[in-house]
Amino acid sequence: MSARTARAPSRSSVLRRCLPALAAVVLGLAVAGPSTPAPAAASEADTYLNLPLVNRDAAHGPGGVNPALPTDRGVLARLLDQARASGAAPSSYAALLYQYWLADVTAEAGIDLARWDPRTGVESNRENLIRSYRYYEHLQLQHRELQWAGMAGQVGADFGGGLIDFELITNIYDFPQLQQTTRAIVASATEVAGPQIVDLLPKGLRALAGAGATVTGDDLHHILGMILVMQKNIFSDLMPMHRAYVTEGLPALEEMRAAGLFGQDVMDAWRDIASTDADRIARGNVALLRREQGVIIREQWDDVRAYKGDVGEAVSYLSTVAGSPSVAGVLPPRSFRPIEITTTLPDGRTATLTTPLPSWNWSVYEERWDYITTQLLPRYKATVEDDWPRLEAELHTPYEIQIESHRPLMNIPQILQSALQNTKVTVS
Repeated sequence: MSARTARAPSRSSVLRRCLPALAAVVLGLAVAGPSTPAPAAASEADTYLNLPLVNRDAAHGPGGVNPALPTDRGVLARLLDQARASGAAPSSYAALLYQYWLADVTAEAGIDLARWDPRTGVESNRENLIRSYRYYEHLQLQHRELQWAGMAGQVGADFGGGLIDFELITNIYDFPQLQQTTRAIVASATEVAGPQIVDLLPKGLRALAGAGATVTGDDLHHILGMILVMQKNIFSDLMPMHRAYVTEGLPALEEMRAAGLFGQDVMDAWRDIASTDADRIARGNVALLRREQGVIIREQWDDVRAYKGDVGEAVSYLSTVAGSPSVAGVLPPRSFRPIEITTTLPDGRTATLTTPLPSWNWSVYEERWDYITTQLLPRYKATVEDDWPRLEAELHTPYEIQIESHRPLMNIPQILQSALQNTKVTVS
């Protein structure tokens, strides 16, 4: 039987069969380039990239910074890990990053972020007020360098107590009576010094004398909602930073800065706070306070003052009259730069008006900042550095007690009546 002997394929035939495949590979490399990665698989986090911070200002609605984002911190942590792993720039997942830290800190404080709506009034937000300010004080107790948080917590008791009263007075305050008292103050001045002195009086006092009878409960409810929006905006801006700092340190804040959530000035402030140097710590906390008052709520206080002309002017001035901070050694706003006006009478004599009411308005940033930096900041800093045991005891007081012990607004009629009795005009 004959048989055919099998032969191995020649080198030339192998090359002929392989060349097309090799050419395809080479051409593919030439087109793609050796450094081009394979396309990444789409992730759930992609849905949440490049979202705008449409609700960073709580005036726009309840919940977090964008209604499309979840509010569960576990879900947000997973999405954030996916976004980071994808290689996306921090700026593209800024809303997701912000929402994560906001959800984390509200959960830690015991606040339901999804349902936090400042427009629903004080009674429904009472626990949110208590829990937010209690968390501020907790931060100060655990971290001596976080002085902004401690001072904000103490002042929050005055603020929260005032808001509780504010909601009560929307139904029971007799604004025409307050108007009558302030008109009597103006009249006592004009009786001696003439009508020209009226224009020298604080605009808020003149507004209260002129518009007091027109202020309605609806007006007060609207203004109260605006003030509660400011309270949430402050927490939502600064507390995520604080939470990031105490849990993950400066690298977490650097990621927030890289995402565009704040600028280099705020990052520098946090580096100062973390420095362990007393002067730098103080400087860093001042920078946070300046951001709070001069950036986060500055325009909103302006809106409160501008509300319906003299109505907002009168109510914001009234809040200056009523305020009574609990920080040791701090003058109440009404006693800081009280009214003292000098004018020349037609006969050449000099008339001087004094009355124990403020010559300024808390809602005006420059005037508020003067009070804060002259009164609150230096005295709180001195308490932290020189009288920590007393401050520590105060901060350990249950916040429900702190907030109930600061209910200043119910004293406004008596304060104004006392001011009327102590208004003096001297002529020389």
